[in-house]
Amino acid sequence: MSTEPHRRPAPARPSQARPVRLTAIWVVAAGLAVAVGVLAVRSAGADLRGRGPIGNPDLVSAAEIEGRATPDPNLPVLEDTFSGDYGRFVVGCQGVFASTIDAVPAPGWRVVSIEPGPDDDVDAIFSSGRRSVELEVYCNRGRPRLAELESKTLPVG
Repeated sequence: MSTEPHRRPAPARPSQARPVRLTAIWVVAAGLAVAVGVLAVRSAGADLRGRGPIGNPDLVSAAEIEGRATPDPNLPVLEDTFSGDYGRFVVGCQGVFASTIDAVPAPGWRVVSIEPGPDDDVDAIFSSGRRSVELEVYCNRGRPRLAELESKTLPVG
């Protein structure tokens, strides 16, 4: 038997490398998450954000640069109708340009205003008593898309 007193091993000290390594992993993961988010928003474009116009970027840029509001007559006109208890709003798209074709109020409703176009978007406001409904439509790849439908009721008083 040994006469030396029994020694316990010294407690392990936490390594300084571990927190540094965890921090580095977190920074890389956060950077990757941000990059994936930016890529998703760019690839989904205005559809994800709910706004337009979307389509051929060259056509959109040309329309903005030239300041023209005249659709290319060689492009087809694609129509869509947006209906509700307010009536119906018919919009046609020719490329990136939207035009109002018709706005027909339902019984008891009236059309307060319409934007005829051609423009990057058109809108119509329908009203009945204290209620109003505003629709905004833009062209996405040459097809009418509802950008916003806002319904309001005025307070009594």
